[in-house]
Amino acid sequence: MSAPITVMKVPTRLAYTVTAGEVTTRFLSAILQQRLVGQRCPACEKVYIPPRGSCPTCAVPTTDPVEVGPRGTVTTFSVVRIPFEGQLLAPPYACAHVVLDGADVPLLHIIGECDVDLVRIGMRVEPVWASPIEPTLASVRYFRPVGEPDVSDDAIRGYL
Repeated sequence: MSAPITVMKVPTRLAYTVTAGEVTTRFLSAILQQRLVGQRCPACEKVYIPPRGSCPTCAVPTTDPVEVGPRGTVTTFSVVRIPFEGQLLAPPYACAHVVLDGADVPLLHIIGECDVDLVRIGMRVEPVWASPIEPTLASVRYFRPVGEPDVSDDAIRGYL
């Protein structure tokens, strides 16, 4: 008797087309200009990036576009040291939540141009843009340290 099949690898392709709405179109158009634009909730005044059509807390439409960053602060991070199938980056690399200046929620991205053992909470970073720029968040290749003093733990607690 043979063992039951628990994993099966098969080539898969899924083709689809996404039509961006007004909020996403504004966000992606700004990316093409190497700018980051979020959206503000008129009720709680939180700025979300990537922008959302409505505030997840207040359940009201977000109406005001707000340019944020480009610099930001690492609020938490994880170092990936173990390879896994389908991985695009060779380990080790750091994934971090970056709160861009002027935003209220973190953006998950990669930290580059920095030894992973030197990544830390409070580190100030800036985006490194791909070339050519395309209308996708992947046009921000990664964030790199800028050498500014770290943000204090008390200031970061407001984002946790």
